Amino acid sequence: MKNLTRAFTVFLFYFAATALTAAEEAEPPVTARDVPNDAGGAVDITWLASPLEKEEGFQGYDVQRRAPGKEAFETIAEITPGEAVYQDKEAEDGVPYEYRVRALPAEGPPVVLGVSGAAASGQWFNTRRTNVLVGVIFVTTVIVFFIYRAKGGAELFVRKIAGLEAVDEAIGRATEMGKPILYVTGLGDASEISTIAAMTILAKVATKTAEYETPLIVPCYDPIVMMVEKEMVREAYAEVGKPDAFDEDSVFYVTTSQFGYVAAVDGIMVRERPATNFYMGAFYAESLILAETGAATGAIQIAGTDRVTQLPFFITACDYTLMGEELYAATAYLSRDPLFLGSLKGQDWSKAVIITAMVIGTALLIVSVHLGTGFAKLFETGAG
Repeated sequence: MKNLTRAFTVFLFYFAATALTAAEEAEPPVTARDVPNDAGGAVDITWLASPLEKEEGFQGYDVQRRAPGKEAFETIAEITPGEAVYQDKEAEDGVPYEYRVRALPAEGPPVVLGVSGAAASGQWFNTRRTNVLVGVIFVTTVIVFFIYRAKGGAELFVRKIAGLEAVDEAIGRATEMGKPILYVTGLGDASEISTIAAMTILAKVATKTAEYETPLIVPCYDPIVMMVEKEMVREAYAEVGKPDAFDEDSVFYVTTSQFGYVAAVDGIMVRERPATNFYMGAFYAESLILAETGAATGAIQIAGTDRVTQLPFFITACDYTLMGEELYAATAYLSRDPLFLGSLKGQDWSKAVIITAMVIGTALLIVSVHLGTGFAKLFETGAG
């Protein structure tokens, strides 16, 4: 009998402890908390659905807020039935607000579900984007590694690009024929990456034309681009020790009218009969007009653009075409500068790692949907 009584007592204690733990772990009816991984100014309020929702005519919920020092709650939102979450986006950082949620029955006074307090605050780092930080650190490390290797004298392999291999030949051809070189940097402004790439290639071409004293013609679509290109060409002539040979009128502004610019450049081709035409940068509907006119004059033509829709026209009408990222790689290819070469190789290796990750993810997805989606989540970033 004593053993039975003792066992019953132990059971009661265990039951009471379990019930107390469950009560402590039970979700409160209303919870307010700072929105994680945000810039501040927002609080999430969640609540348990009221049993009144089952009644006919239930109107929804009333979310109220009370600031410190205030006696009354102020309604900040009315929520439709079925919803149990609201985000207060007008909260001031560091202010401890109290939030109250009331159920609104069809008849009778509102029923208070509960009260909870929270203060909004901004976070310095969004933990849901840790993978982005890891990726940035990885890519930066790889690029810096290859830059130091290039500066140390290591031979970094860069595959041959036919269009860039032909640059010296094209300039030499114009020099032998005693004809000018036409260089067009497209219709982009100075903020476009393709225009920047085109200007850096122009600097290398101008250095060669300065050495050979070959006339260079650079008609510009944008006045800001013209100013930058004029200085770049001027510096190229000074670099080879021939600053007096630079012609101020060789780099000039035409117009910002698309087809007005094309008509002017076509007129230059017909009148001056340049032996070599370069088309580098951003091009649109005018690409084929330029390339066809240049081909009709018998010029050797080298084009480069990152506009996918214009590549077929350049490929058809030009002798050589730099496609997409080949335009960006041209500076490193022509100059062999360690900084550019190291950056190029670092980016290539980073892309190889990304492609490898895509192949691994695809293989895992084929083997198991669970494994594939789990691997893909490593690369997801939160929107908050």
